Amino acid sequence: MKGKILVTGGTGYIGSHTVVELQAAGYEVVIIDNLSNSNREVLDGIEKISGIRPVFVEADCTDMAALTKLFDENPGINGIINFAASKAVGESVQKPLLYYRNNLVTLINLLELMPKYGTKGIVFSSSCTVYGEPDVNPVDETAPIKKATSPYGNTKQISEEIITDYITSGAPIKSILLRYFNPVGAHPSAEIGELPNGVPQNLIPFLTQTAIGIRKELSVFGNDYNTPDGSCIRDFINVVDLAKAHVKALERMLEDKSEEKLEVFNLGTGVGLSVLELINAFETATGVKVPHKIVGRREGDIEKVWANPDRANNVLGWKATTSIEDTMRSAWNWQLRLRERGIM
Repeated sequence: MKGKILVTGGTGYIGSHTVVELQAAGYEVVIIDNLSNSNREVLDGIEKISGIRPVFVEADCTDMAALTKLFDENPGINGIINFAASKAVGESVQKPLLYYRNNLVTLINLLELMPKYGTKGIVFSSSCTVYGEPDVNPVDETAPIKKATSPYGNTKQISEEIITDYITSGAPIKSILLRYFNPVGAHPSAEIGELPNGVPQNLIPFLTQTAIGIRKELSVFGNDYNTPDGSCIRDFINVVDLAKAHVKALERMLEDKSEEKLEVFNLGTGVGLSVLELINAFETATGVKVPHKIVGRREGDIEKVWANPDRANNVLGWKATTSIEDTMRSAWNWQLRLRERGIM
């Protein structure tokens, strides 16, 4: 075994895909998740893919006693990947304190325990939301951080600052901040994927649920933006590609491939796709039509943002390789699997 890794939020969407890639790379994985936006069956999916059932602790990372107990009972945790966070922009506007408590206290607890237990590195899942509406596309890591437009976005900015300040203070840890663009798709096995509780906040689960008939139609928010077809442009990145970047980041810290104690990488494909182009890619890849209608713009939506992934490509040694068509097929196969299982 290469080492023991704690994955917080490890039964969630990106977390579960990252657990699978960590196992494939030879790491032992311990998951902590409070199951607030995921379920225990995800562990079965992980085991079906890798043949290994990760250690699972159902607890909340804001609970310092529970977190300390986890470190005591699972000695030798070398690294942490922190996915444990509330993540819906709209909900964060309604419930700001919930977001500040969950997202910041979780991080502070983890950082405090790392030196005590000799944990060397933490990968933090940040977001391209820190760039706001960028001045220039594609966006590289030197782009200015803009004032956050939601409490959720603000927790990502504050978290980056907390990690930076802690390392500057001389804390004996390393960290890599990964700013992702828009993760989509599912594992090619269709054993794990994105399964939000309730009405999906994200585009692809809403799209696939519409395609299979659960939702009547997909709303496209705005067609009067300053883009070729008038709809918003995003950088849609395959979730398995994204998961592999976390493994690379972890190896970089644990194997001392860099002298730096703190590094930042943008994770995207480098290609901007509009929402209408994405719907078209889904229909082309699957042969299934998606009923959709144009509605008014949505408050807080950014017009266009896509990544310049050169630094991740050249320095981290990672590249997004899966085509948007294959990614859309994987999302559809996952939706079909949910239907088979009587879930959706």
